[in-house]
Amino acid sequence: MDEQEIRFTEEGGRRVAWARSGEGPPLVLCGWWMSHLELNWREPRFRAFVEVLGRHRTVIRYDAPGTGVSADGGIAAATVDGEAAALAAVVEAAGASPVDLIAASSGAPVGIAFAAAQPERVGQMVVYGGYASGPAIADAATREAMVGLVREHWGLGSRALTDVFMPGADGADREAFVAFQREAASAEQAARSLAAVYAFDVSDRLEDVVTRAVVVHRREDKAIPFELGRELAAELPGATLVALDGADHFPWVGDSEAVLRAWLGAIGVDDAAAVLPESRTERAPSEGQELTSRETEVLALVASGLSNREIAERLVLSPHTVHRHVANIRTKLGLPTRAAAVAAATKRGLL
Repeated sequence: MDEQEIRFTEEGGRRVAWARSGEGPPLVLCGWWMSHLELNWREPRFRAFVEVLGRHRTVIRYDAPGTGVSADGGIAAATVDGEAAALAAVVEAAGASPVDLIAASSGAPVGIAFAAAQPERVGQMVVYGGYASGPAIADAATREAMVGLVREHWGLGSRALTDVFMPGADGADREAFVAFQREAASAEQAARSLAAVYAFDVSDRLEDVVTRAVVVHRREDKAIPFELGRELAAELPGATLVALDGADHFPWVGDSEAVLRAWLGAIGVDDAAAVLPESRTERAPSEGQELTSRETEVLALVASGLSNREIAERLVLSPHTVHRHVANIRTKLGLPTRAAAVAAATKRGLL
């Protein structure tokens, strides 16, 4: 697949970044915890997952206003209607209507709000790992404690969220996701995003959705309880439920091929051989490329668990410069994830 194309549009004075890859009719993915168009695309499992979808559809992804590549320095509380408006702006900018929609995780209430308000712009809708009422995800004390942990102790918070989102992942993948979260967002950005996840509520809009939905949910999902997906399928008019085994919330973790087949089947694509290429999970190192002294210093700090922002403060560099150094290191050494930097640093005697 070709590289993704990142473009920008605006909604209500806010910048919205969106990306397109693959070929075929439009398929919009809305919602992921801490999405970041650039960083997600560098993660081998995520990219391989999207590339399988791209065999059949032009995949359109976006970062909600104030997050990922859409971050413009401001931190504002997200609302369902605000994010639905951003989704509408992306659909409009892409010149793609109607679209098939994958409304996943906290993107589920956003996708539902969009489908209820503008049914003519949605073809098929898949709701994955979703919910209608954020307050139903956990009791009030748990929600408050988790948001507080993320805001006050982002290092511990990112690890706690990793335990929730991908409990079945191995150590390397878990460490990589911890690093990803801390690189993708500040503590305050993450706390506000999590608070929004818990606040979104479209329970009163379900009956207005005329688009037929397929609800796909893993039975042991630790982030969004399966019961919330089952209730959603029961309350969305004409919806069907596809229950899958597994505890990991992210579809590209665990039995991702089962998720792909469920999604593709729901939008009318028969791809029983939706297999993820193993070659994408490992990349061969480039030959004859040595790290500079500064890159070696950055590698050691990455391996010690610091985010790009923290490294920039430590070395008195701009975050952009650190980002460039990390990209160069990963290219030169063929590192698929930040977690792989730990092994590379160990081999070089940096830890």
